[in-house]
Amino acid sequence: MVLIIIIVVVVLIAILLWASFNGLVKKRNRTQEAWSQIDVELKRRHDLIPNLVSTVQGYATHEQGTFEAVTKARADAVSAGSTGDPDKIGQAETALSGSLRSLFAVAENYPQLRAVESFVQLQETLTATEDKIEFARRYYNGSARDYDTALQTFPRNIIAGMFHFTAVAYFEADAADRAVPNVTFPGSASAGTTPSGPPPATDSSGPPPAH
Repeated sequence: MVLIIIIVVVVLIAILLWASFNGLVKKRNRTQEAWSQIDVELKRRHDLIPNLVSTVQGYATHEQGTFEAVTKARADAVSAGSTGDPDKIGQAETALSGSLRSLFAVAENYPQLRAVESFVQLQETLTATEDKIEFARRYYNGSARDYDTALQTFPRNIIAGMFHFTAVAYFEADAADRAVPNVTFPGSASAGTTPSGPPPATDSSGPPPAH
């Protein structure tokens, strides 16, 4: 009888450990998946910027300092993206957003851009991309929160230590800094809108944790 009880206890512990391990794997995979969505949208954002700079540059030839600042900020953001570190990427993307605000401030001084279809399309595409980034950011942060919380609860914390599961960082780029500024020309409505991301997701995915 005692032997049967011991066997039952061992089996229950094994099932608990198995379920805990699988649960951590699922949460980690969701976090990784969510991070990949952010990465895709950030790359799309980076790809739009050279054309945007080139378009504005054709009308604002004397604003070279602004163009160089945007180009450098983009290069820094691309470089930070290669690290996979949400903290570094968030800082670089916030700096890039600041330089883009300067670029759009320059554009406001050139009403001729209102008639340039490529500029309007680029701004609209960038606005849509910012919306997607904000959604992906909330989705990722929700997943990262769930995953990190799971790592701290018993018995998952034991499994996490045994199999080298590690916590992931949040992607904390300032949502306000990510907004695409409205370009308002005299006598006209603004050529763009600011993004308004959807409500926070409670489930998702992110960058692979270090092993």
